[in-house]
Amino acid sequence: MPLRTDYFASLVRSIIGQQLSVKAAATIWSRTLQACGEMRPEIILALDEEKLRAAGFSMSKITYVRDLASQVLSGALNLERLSEMPDDEIIGALTKVKGIGVWTAQMFLIFSLGRPDVLSTADLGLRRALRWLYQLDETPGAKNFAQYGEKWQPYRTTASLYLWEAINRGHLR
Repeated sequence: MPLRTDYFASLVRSIIGQQLSVKAAATIWSRTLQACGEMRPEIILALDEEKLRAAGFSMSKITYVRDLASQVLSGALNLERLSEMPDDEIIGALTKVKGIGVWTAQMFLIFSLGRPDVLSTADLGLRRALRWLYQLDETPGAKNFAQYGEKWQPYRTTASLYLWEAINRGHLR
C-alpha cells in the first residue's frame, strides 16, 4: 500500500474526512487544495476563514486544522520526528491537537507510517467485519475485539486492511 508521506497533508485530510462520506471528503479535499495551492501549515493559517468555509469546512474543522498548523509551526508537534517514535508516543503527540483523537492517530500510523501492528478497537466497521468473519451473534465491543486481535499480532494492520476490504466488497450486508 502506498504511504501518505506528506504528514501534514495526511493529517489535514484525516480531519476533513471525519464524520463524512468518502465522496464528500474527497470533494472538500480537492477544493482545499485548489484554495491553498499547496498544503503547508503557514498557508492554512493565512487562508481566509471564508475560503475554508467555501471549500466545505465546518467551523470546528477550521479550528482543528488551524490548531494542527499552529502546533507544527511552533514546534510543539514535530512531524519529522514522528517516524522515529513508538506508536503510543505518536498517538499521545497527535491527540494533543484539537480534533485528532485516537482513531485518527491510528489511521496515521497505518496509512502514513506503515506501522504493521495497529488495531483500532474503536472502529465500528472493523468490529462489524469481525462479526461477519467469525459468524458471531453480536458485534463485539472494543475489549472483546482487542482479544480477537491478540491472535493477529504482530500483523494487526494487515488484519485490519482485510476486514476493511470485506466491508468494501459488500460482505457485511
